[in-house]
Amino acid sequence: MSKRVVEIVVISDVHLGTYGCQARELLRYLKSIKPKMIILNGDIIDIWQFSKRYWPETHMKVVRKLMKFVVEGVPVYYLTGNHDEMLRKFAGMNMGSFHLENKLVLELDGQKVWFFHGDIFDVTMQHSKWLAKLGAIGYDSLILLNSSVNWFLKLMGKEKMSFSKKIKAKFKDAVKFINSFEQTAAEVAVEEGYQYVVCGHIHQPEMRQVRTDGGQVVYLNSGDWVENMTALEYQDGAWSIFRYEQHDFGQDEQEEGLLSDSEDLRSKLDIGLLLQKMKVG
Repeated sequence: MSKRVVEIVVISDVHLGTYGCQARELLRYLKSIKPKMIILNGDIIDIWQFSKRYWPETHMKVVRKLMKFVVEGVPVYYLTGNHDEMLRKFAGMNMGSFHLENKLVLELDGQKVWFFHGDIFDVTMQHSKWLAKLGAIGYDSLILLNSSVNWFLKLMGKEKMSFSKKIKAKFKDAVKFINSFEQTAAEVAVEEGYQYVVCGHIHQPEMRQVRTDGGQVVYLNSGDWVENMTALEYQDGAWSIFRYEQHDFGQDEQEEGLLSDSEDLRSKLDIGLLLQKMKVG
């Protein structure tokens, strides 16, 4: 299968190491593209909830695929988020084409684009981190329950459903939080002189122009790979939201290739040991 050439790919909120992570789908997506630059905009590995008891091969495959891009010379920027905040003390580290940062500013076609995860605008994160962590555990449990329900619905020949999407849509406070987050990000971006601001964090894919008292800015959010399975793509001077759809990818014919390609899992990096050391440190 020929691979799509994409100038820039932005991925966030993968949450590797949790039950809700859609690593298999993300791996299919990564194998389908030929990016010139990759920006991992936070919460890629969920260090908050990481457990050595749960690290499936597909999760490791995603890591190895990203490492393969680095080896091939593709610039990969890992921007830290709240679930992988332990990496922030290593910000500024460069290894070949791999760069670990807290934020990134690029000039694309004469316009400044500001990339960062976005958790700095989350009041809960700033003042009640324990509550945010508790909420993350509850969210992961909800996703796990949702997966079981969707398995049953699929068996019955019915469409899948998302509990958290329904909750977000139903409660005005959730909608208000999302709107406030987007407006705050836009206002700060305008003050700093950026024409685009690209975030993650709230698991809500979006691309729209936001007007503020100081001007206007294009706000983009890459969504997540837990529920929405979305990414941002920049090609030919324009941004777009990629949405993973199963029917666009091979079904069973590529399944073996995802789990048994030329990459040797037996010689893989011990991610579990690495993250345990980070927690201790």
